[in-house]
Amino acid sequence: MSTSTELNTITSSLGDIAARITALVEHEGPSLDNDVYSELVAAERTIGALLRRLNRAARRV
Repeated sequence: MSTSTELNTITSSLGDIAARITALVEHEGPSLDNDVYSELVAAERTIGALLRRLNRAARRV
């Protein structure tokens, strides 16, 4: 598998995970424990940063 294909696959998978976490934050947020909500928001931000970095790397390959 080429590097470009692998990066695209990873980016796609991570994008799916990001969407699932965002859905949890948006739909379940009010009913979640504050600590759990905070951790999910932090994870959402971290994955967003990872996606941006992976997209930059993919453009350079």
